[in-house]
Amino acid sequence: MLDKKAKERIIKKFRTHETDTGSSQVQIAILTEEIKELTEHLKQHKHDFSSRRGLLKKVGERRKLLKYLQKESAEQFKDLAEKLKLKIAHKLQEEEEEEKKKEKKYIDADESIEDIKDEPDEK
Repeated sequence: MLDKKAKERIIKKFRTHETDTGSSQVQIAILTEEIKELTEHLKQHKHDFSSRRGLLKKVGERRKLLKYLQKESAEQFKDLAEKLKLKIAHKLQEEEEEEKKKEKKYIDADESIEDIKDEPDEK
Protein backbone atom coordinates (compact mmCIF):
# COMPACT_ATOMS: atom_id res chain seq x y z
CA MET A 1 0.00 0.00 0.00
CA LEU A 2 1.33 3.41 -0.94
CA ASP A 3 1.79 6.00 1.75
CA LYS A 4 0.13 9.39 1.41
CA LYS A 5 3.25 11.28 0.30
CA ALA A 6 4.10 8.79 -2.43
CA LYS A 7 0.55 8.90 -3.75
CA GLU A 8 0.56 12.73 -3.79
CA ARG A 9 3.89 12.71 -5.65
CA ILE A 10 2.45 10.39 -8.30
CA ILE A 11 -0.71 12.48 -8.62
CA LYS A 12 1.34 15.67 -9.13
CA LYS A 13 3.45 13.99 -11.79
CA PHE A 14 0.63 12.49 -13.87
CA ARG A 15 -2.35 14.82 -13.41
CA THR A 16 -3.95 16.40 -16.45
CA HIS A 17 -4.99 19.65 -14.74
CA GLU A 18 -4.46 21.40 -11.41
CA THR A 19 -7.24 19.71 -9.41
CA ASP A 20 -6.99 16.30 -11.09
CA THR A 21 -6.84 13.34 -8.70
CA GLY A 22 -8.82 10.63 -10.45
CA SER A 23 -8.21 10.72 -14.20
CA SER A 24 -7.30 7.49 -15.95
CA GLN A 25 -3.66 8.54 -16.20
CA VAL A 26 -3.42 9.13 -12.45
CA GLN A 27 -5.22 5.89 -11.61
CA ILE A 28 -2.95 3.89 -13.92
CA ALA A 29 0.17 5.49 -12.45
CA ILE A 30 -0.95 4.74 -8.88
CA LEU A 31 -1.85 1.16 -9.76
CA THR A 32 1.52 0.71 -11.47
CA GLU A 33 3.37 1.82 -8.36
CA GLU A 34 1.24 -0.45 -6.15
CA ILE A 35 1.90 -3.35 -8.52
CA LYS A 36 5.64 -2.73 -8.27
CA GLU A 37 5.47 -2.75 -4.47
CA LEU A 38 3.39 -5.95 -4.37
CA THR A 39 5.73 -7.64 -6.84
CA GLU A 40 8.72 -6.89 -4.60
CA HIS A 41 6.79 -8.16 -1.57
CA LEU A 42 5.89 -11.40 -3.35
CA LYS A 43 9.51 -12.02 -4.33
CA GLN A 44 10.30 -12.32 -0.62
CA HIS A 45 7.04 -13.94 0.50
CA LYS A 46 6.25 -16.52 -2.17
CA HIS A 47 3.41 -18.18 -0.24
CA ASP A 48 1.44 -14.99 0.45
CA PHE A 49 -1.55 -15.93 -1.68
CA SER A 50 -3.78 -13.13 -0.39
CA SER A 51 -1.35 -10.53 -1.66
CA ARG A 52 -1.00 -12.44 -4.93
CA ARG A 53 -4.77 -12.22 -5.40
CA GLY A 54 -4.65 -8.48 -4.70
CA LEU A 55 -1.84 -8.11 -7.23
CA LEU A 56 -3.86 -9.90 -9.90
CA LYS A 57 -6.87 -7.67 -9.23
CA LYS A 58 -4.71 -4.56 -9.56
CA VAL A 59 -3.17 -5.81 -12.81
CA GLY A 60 -6.65 -6.50 -14.21
CA GLU A 61 -7.92 -3.09 -13.18
CA ARG A 62 -4.90 -1.36 -14.73
CA ARG A 63 -5.42 -3.32 -17.94
CA LYS A 64 -9.05 -2.18 -18.13
CA LEU A 65 -8.04 1.43 -17.58
CA LEU A 66 -5.30 1.16 -20.22
CA LYS A 67 -7.79 -0.21 -22.77
CA TYR A 68 -10.19 2.63 -21.95
CA LEU A 69 -7.47 5.26 -22.28
CA GLN A 70 -6.30 3.74 -25.55
CA LYS A 71 -9.82 3.96 -26.99
CA GLU A 72 -10.40 7.50 -25.77
CA SER A 73 -7.01 9.05 -26.51
CA ALA A 74 -4.30 7.06 -28.24
CA GLU A 75 -1.78 9.91 -27.89
CA GLN A 76 -2.20 10.19 -24.11
CA PHE A 77 -2.02 6.40 -23.91
CA LYS A 78 1.33 6.33 -25.74
CA ASP A 79 2.75 9.14 -23.58
CA LEU A 80 1.72 7.40 -20.38
CA ALA A 81 3.05 4.03 -21.53
CA GLU A 82 6.41 5.60 -22.32
CA LYS A 83 6.58 7.42 -18.97
CA LEU A 84 5.70 4.29 -17.00
CA LYS A 85 7.67 1.92 -19.29
CA LEU A 86 4.80 -0.57 -19.49
CA LYS A 87 5.19 -3.87 -21.36
CA ILE A 88 1.44 -4.44 -21.47
CA ALA A 89 0.94 -1.20 -23.37
CA HIS A 90 3.02 -2.55 -26.24
CA LYS A 91 0.89 -5.71 -26.31
CA LEU A 92 -2.32 -3.68 -26.39
CA GLN A 93 -1.00 -1.58 -29.27
CA GLU A 94 -0.06 -4.71 -31.22
CA GLU A 95 -3.53 -6.21 -30.61
CA GLU A 96 -5.21 -3.03 -31.83
CA GLU A 97 -3.03 -2.92 -34.96
CA GLU A 98 -3.92 -6.55 -35.72
CA GLU A 99 -7.63 -5.75 -35.36
CA LYS A 100 -7.26 -2.79 -37.73
CA LYS A 101 -5.50 -5.01 -40.27
CA LYS A 102 -8.30 -7.58 -40.03
CA GLU A 103 -10.94 -4.88 -40.49
CA LYS A 104 -9.04 -3.50 -43.46
CA LYS A 105 -8.87 -6.96 -45.02
CA TYR A 106 -12.64 -7.36 -44.59
CA ILE A 107 -13.27 -3.90 -46.05
CA ASP A 108 -10.94 -4.59 -48.99
CA ALA A 109 -12.63 -7.95 -49.59
CA ASP A 110 -16.07 -6.30 -49.51
CA GLU A 111 -14.95 -3.61 -51.97
CA SER A 112 -13.52 -6.17 -54.38
CA ILE A 113 -16.77 -8.16 -54.22
CA GLU A 114 -18.75 -4.99 -54.97
CA ASP A 115 -16.41 -4.18 -57.87
CA ILE A 116 -17.01 -7.64 -59.31
CA LYS A 117 -20.77 -7.22 -58.96
CA ASP A 118 -20.69 -3.77 -60.64
CA GLU A 119 -18.82 -5.02 -63.73
CA PRO A 120 -21.14 -5.71 -66.65
CA ASP A 121 -21.28 -9.24 -67.99
CA GLU A 122 -19.68 -9.76 -71.39
CA LYS A 123 -22.13 -11.89 -73.41
